[in-house]
Amino acid sequence: MPVDYADLLDAASARCQHSAKRFAHDYGPMPPALVVNRRHVSLIPRRVLACPIPSYKSTRLMNDSTQKSAQLMFWGCFIALITTAFAFVTRTFMINNASMWPRDFGLDKVQAQELFGAGIWPFAISIILFSLVIDKVGYRVAMIFSFLCYAVYAALALLAYSTVKADGLAGDSLVAAQAKGFWLLKVGSIILGLGNGTVEAFINPVVATMFSRNKTQWLNILHAGWPGGLVLGGLITLGLGSAATDDWRLLIYIIAIPALIYVGILFFLEFPVSERVSTGATYKEMLAEFGVVGAAIASYLIFRQLGDVFSMPAWLVWVLIVAAVAAYGLYCQSLGRPMMIFLCLIMMPLAITELGTDGAITGIMEEPMKAAGFNPLWVLIYTSAIMMVLRFFAGPIVHRISPLGLLACCAALAIVGLYCLSWVTTFASIFMAATLYGVAKTYFWPTMLGVVSEQFPKGGAVTLNAIAGIGMLTVGIVGGPLIGKMQEDSAKDAVTAKMPGVYEQIQRASTYFLGDYTAVDEEKLAGLEGEQGKQAGEIIKAAKQGALAKVVVFPAFMLLCYLGLIAYFRSQGGYTAVHLTAAGDETHPSHREGTGIDRDVTADEALADGAIGPRG
Repeated sequence: MPVDYADLLDAASARCQHSAKRFAHDYGPMPPALVVNRRHVSLIPRRVLACPIPSYKSTRLMNDSTQKSAQLMFWGCFIALITTAFAFVTRTFMINNASMWPRDFGLDKVQAQELFGAGIWPFAISIILFSLVIDKVGYRVAMIFSFLCYAVYAALALLAYSTVKADGLAGDSLVAAQAKGFWLLKVGSIILGLGNGTVEAFINPVVATMFSRNKTQWLNILHAGWPGGLVLGGLITLGLGSAATDDWRLLIYIIAIPALIYVGILFFLEFPVSERVSTGATYKEMLAEFGVVGAAIASYLIFRQLGDVFSMPAWLVWVLIVAAVAAYGLYCQSLGRPMMIFLCLIMMPLAITELGTDGAITGIMEEPMKAAGFNPLWVLIYTSAIMMVLRFFAGPIVHRISPLGLLACCAALAIVGLYCLSWVTTFASIFMAATLYGVAKTYFWPTMLGVVSEQFPKGGAVTLNAIAGIGMLTVGIVGGPLIGKMQEDSAKDAVTAKMPGVYEQIQRASTYFLGDYTAVDEEKLAGLEGEQGKQAGEIIKAAKQGALAKVVVFPAFMLLCYLGLIAYFRSQGGYTAVHLTAAGDETHPSHREGTGIDRDVTADEALADGAIGPRG
């Protein structure tokens, strides 16, 4: 169907404003009455309309071999993330299964959680710290380091196995062997956490660089690797069944499968130069995007976590925080971008909403799952499968409603899902509510990373990875304890109201980062006789589930923040991604136009995709 040339040129201009200007410069003004057909689009130079489906071509016009390398690079990063998920789900299973590590190493509940935490906090800290140097050492070094961490973890875990399985162990010799084995597992878990964090530290900026015109979409697809790995790892773990229980080394071996694949793919590829480096933005400018305020948030969380792990005195923790922030500020001499700081603050309740509630929700679903004859691990597999599938389809949603619109919708769904989970009781209703909540939290993490990467490309790996590390640390330091406190307060109020005088018999005093609180002592609860103990247990269980209704304050806060950001961007003409120009790249559309910022509209890819075509 014929269209005005002006319409077609407008569409091309939406894709690449500078290319439209070049067309006029090279070919002169077009007669205003000129009309063309679809088959005549080829008359317009390719540098105006060359716009492939979102891919690595979005930033470079590449030959077939380079495209294949880019695809291999992406899938190598994807499989690297699967490796981290394999390591997480198998280690979690071995810690929580009484017939595995608790039996072989004589672990009590406290030791088991200590071992679990040893693999989490290094993950979060290494994401932040490695991002400070990753442009200096290179993505390849980071990739090799992560692989070596997996290898060392596997070696220490296998050594721990042989330590406690040696012949003739009994009595004191067995206790000594278990203590040594526990130490080996703890050190191995810390190294594993460093490896997992390093994977995140390099795959995020690599993918953001390769797909710099569709960061949010491709970061969502990349992060489908995490739930995908949980699904595959969970299915393999369940499939091994008693074989894994009899010899848990099998679960260590399966981590080697994706690890060898990703290092085999990525080792021989040429990693891209980061968007920040290729456009000439300096290291100081990168740090300035995050700024002193951002550094203060990250430093507090890092040293607070290290203080808890290594039992540091409070004064030493604060000295380290002040020293780190002062050093960062003296170098970058910037408070940071206000919106970046705002996004860091939003990331805290986001992480609590997505990750901090997992334990409470799993606890709600565990009993109905067991009653139905299913392993509770199926809960994790089910919700992870939802996230994996949906993340592959983030692109069309983002292009229609923008990343912030997607985040706002997810926050609203999370409010409804959490509220429903606070009162449902039957197997079917619990699964329906969990499904809704699973859909709600699918896009939170990768879309936030996409927004940060799109709005602060000059921040490079620091802004992209620091916000992820802040989220992870918030879950451990703030999220888990705060949700636990909400549940304990609900239990206290419910028991006090329905069974006066009983709570005083089963309480114990404790403290957390905000002060003192009282909690239910499980041993004292078990000591209540007959019907009284049963009734108190049911009241406490229902009250702790009902506390999830209070947790909706986190997604509610997020929703208000996202709506505010949407309103702000609309006042600026709409949400647009910020792209740094590649001044030294002759194939880049902005070549010869000088340095600066190129903003693409949401529909910048639509002409090539067929969404924007000649209109009649």
